[in-house]
Amino acid sequence: METYILLENVEIYGNHGVFAQETLVGNHFVINLKLNVNFEKASVSDDLDETLSYASVYDVVKREMMIPSKLLEHVAGRIVRALKSEFSKIEKVELKISKRNPPVGGQVEFASVVIID
Repeated sequence: METYILLENVEIYGNHGVFAQETLVGNHFVINLKLNVNFEKASVSDDLDETLSYASVYDVVKREMMIPSKLLEHVAGRIVRALKSEFSKIEKVELKISKRNPPVGGQVEFASVVIID
């Protein structure tokens, strides 16, 4: 059995971007996270220690999103490394970060990066 914990459409305001205005004003970001975590025991025991607290995962994501970066790639890499470092139960991470209305000179709803590690 494969088991996953998902955090979907997490909205966090952050100050990421190459342009000075982006780091000054900030923007809305949407994070989608898929964590391969074996929680078979928790499905029987009803014990949080047998799985991963999604509230704790959210705290790590939020903490890393509060550190300004020029590149979404940098933010994504930091989040993945922090999650894998802090939670040994994580076997695999899929992370997507999307910036709303990126400054590209045209109408674009999101610019996104994806890491699968």
